[in-house]
Amino acid sequence: MLIVEVKDNESIDKALKRYKRKFQNAGILKQLRSRKHFTKPSVVKRNQILNAEYRNEKFGSL
Repeated sequence: MLIVEVKDNESIDKALKRYKRKFQNAGILKQLRSRKHFTKPSVVKRNQILNAEYRNEKFGSL
């Protein structure tokens, strides 16, 4: 659970902005999307290998 304490003389907008930043850095939304459906470990590993090959081809020659 994310807790953001509103400081004295702080606007709600700033506190909301801090909450959104904390929420994104925690990776909650990404985790929820990944738990939406089960992916076999072999598929996860294959995707990681394919992504690594893609990154190596695209950015390896820099």
